[in-house]
Amino acid sequence: MLTLADVIEALTQYRPHAPQVITEAAIDSRQVIPGSLFVALPGERRDGHDFVAEAFQRGAAFALIQRDLAGSFTVVDLRPQHLSPLQEVGKLPLPICLRVENTLSALQQIARFWRRRLHLRVIGITGSVGKSTTKELIAEVLSQRYRTLKNPGNLNNEIGLPLTILQLGHGHDHAVLEMGFYVPGEIAFLCDIALPQVGVITNIGTVHAERAGSQEAIFRGKSELVQALPAAPEGVAVLNFDDPWVRKMEEKTQARVFFYGLSPQAHLWADHIEGLGLEGIRFRLHYGHETLHVRVPLIGQHSVHTALRAAAVGIIEGLTWQEILDGLRMGHTQLRLTVTRSSSGALVIDDTYNASPESVLAALNLLQELEGRKIAVLGDMLELGPYERQGHELVGMRAAQVVERLVTLGPRAHMIATAARRAGMKRSAVLEFDEIQSLIEWLQKHLRPGDVVLVKGSHGLRMDRIVAALEVAE
Repeated sequence: MLTLADVIEALTQYRPHAPQVITEAAIDSRQVIPGSLFVALPGERRDGHDFVAEAFQRGAAFALIQRDLAGSFTVVDLRPQHLSPLQEVGKLPLPICLRVENTLSALQQIARFWRRRLHLRVIGITGSVGKSTTKELIAEVLSQRYRTLKNPGNLNNEIGLPLTILQLGHGHDHAVLEMGFYVPGEIAFLCDIALPQVGVITNIGTVHAERAGSQEAIFRGKSELVQALPAAPEGVAVLNFDDPWVRKMEEKTQARVFFYGLSPQAHLWADHIEGLGLEGIRFRLHYGHETLHVRVPLIGQHSVHTALRAAAVGIIEGLTWQEILDGLRMGHTQLRLTVTRSSSGALVIDDTYNASPESVLAALNLLQELEGRKIAVLGDMLELGPYERQGHELVGMRAAQVVERLVTLGPRAHMIATAARRAGMKRSAVLEFDEIQSLIEWLQKHLRPGDVVLVKGSHGLRMDRIVAALEVAE
């Protein structure tokens, strides 16, 4: 377990006798548990320093701070120019504030130090779509044999990843870490902390193109993961053969390359893919001279790639086929997409967490597999940059092939509606709304039993309010 001595050594290179165990690190005072290290991060709206006292009341034993606090706290100054005498720090009464120059940098440095103390395998995951579900399923597969930790929720950035690493102990065998990308150099920075030996790339899409600038820039940013891997045989890059951008990453790494996809040219590949609607998918899986028939509870035919990624990591990490298949069959990995019933009896597919052209097309493909009158409620897709028009129009053309009714929300989604009409959808079958309440009222009035409704749009539109209103509608 992480101790106070480890934290001080990480920040000062001096190791005192301070065996007090740190149970975990937290940045939210409401989430601390006894023995926690509370990291007081200054923010735009709230400053964590204002909640140090509350964190201590809830049981935190230590706090990282970067400014003076009101109140009487025991403070150990770890700044080089103000370094406190540390020989007796282990005898100080708890709780203790540890003063540093910058609390975020200190958190990252502690995580970097702690990762290098641990002997375990780290699986890094990035890509434009499907990172979280891939993380969950890989962790499920590895957990069939190994003690495995994954970063919870979307804690995949310069704050969340260090917090996850500080949950690791010497009893863990593997860590599965999702890595987000917003700006160049971010994934390289996360890799310097986490030291992944295996890197999994899902795909290269247009999401975040507004910030990154282009698909080429996204490719370069995501490539930082495979560039950070150790050389073969220790390092392994798990690459999507079906995505030309990801396939090109073979040239960017010294690690061994393991391709997955729907082509026999991949090391691990699938065919005979059959969507079973809300019951999952089944397919035939091929690896070398082996062929297996697989059924998994993931929804939508596009989920075969998620299963292939998890199986690939299982193979690389030495699991048996039985262990891999048992992990794939675990049924609680469909994180973001949930299914509910409206009060009118319609089936509502809630996929409102976020939206990109790739994920909306996949959701429309799932909708096509289901029985009933198909209605797509689609909102703006944000942060697409130069791909904004192309992405929305691709979705509109696909919607025209799948749905009986298309309902859009927001000014960008107007491009979806226009493209659907241009692709042959009747004008009366396409409805456009600029605000959410009118859309909700239309759905409440027109949905009927037997309808299947997909609700999807970028998180900023808060389209989850549509699903909530349908569930409580009279």
